[in-house]
Amino acid sequence: MFGLQKATQLTPADDEAATLRWLAEQYAYPPRPSSPPCLPRPCVRANMVSSIDGAVTVDGRSGGLGGPGDKMVFRVLRALADVVLVGASTAVTEGYRQPSPDDAFATDREAREQSPAPALALLSRSLSIPDDYPPLANADTIVLTCESAPADRRSALADAGATLIDCGADTVDVHTVMDVCAERGWIRVLSEGGPSLLGALVAADVLDELCVTTSPTLVGGDAGRIIGHDGPADLRRMRPESFITDDDGFVFTRWVRASADDA
Repeated sequence: MFGLQKATQLTPADDEAATLRWLAEQYAYPPRPSSPPCLPRPCVRANMVSSIDGAVTVDGRSGGLGGPGDKMVFRVLRALADVVLVGASTAVTEGYRQPSPDDAFATDREAREQSPAPALALLSRSLSIPDDYPPLANADTIVLTCESAPADRRSALADAGATLIDCGADTVDVHTVMDVCAERGWIRVLSEGGPSLLGALVAADVLDELCVTTSPTLVGGDAGRIIGHDGPADLRRMRPESFITDDDGFVFTRWVRASADDA
């Protein structure tokens, strides 16, 4: 009944290039499907961090839960992705900037026919993004919103150089978001939160993988969980793909969508 699955040790202090390549092998996306005669369905992966007791933030931000190993995994997951999907409020709170090319993965991305760096897709129903938020004017950033978004905010962000795409009437529809990704050739999707976005991905049943960094800390308090969703609970079965630890006590787990054979 009980199988023993040992965690693999990650030591970021070792040869960095070798460690990055090894991590890229552990987190590789499934092979790219052929496009014709229809667009491929994106493979959706989420990356989140939490404390041992499930807290997703410390003092309102997730950054305080990370460590060197977590930063390395974060770097690798971005290097593998076509697009980073993130809630606009999370991006602003966490101080997100435009993803930049990573020289360590330049050859691999070219071989996979990927752009030098992943695009950035910000989801926002309210469009309450500061007009001077730097990524807005970048050609590799899009804002995914809905038709009912405030007209004044739509106009202000457009004037700031933002590219806005409606993905629904009253809410940002996740399935429409996936259609936009497919149309742009972004089949390797990486969601970095926050909890509301991850909750929406789970509720829409489009999440294929969940990568969780468990920080060796206890937070307590009233911090939220990595998934925030107001709807009824709906059990989604996943199976563990890998367990990795580092010298600082962090645990990195990768969970993938369970198949009928896993039941």
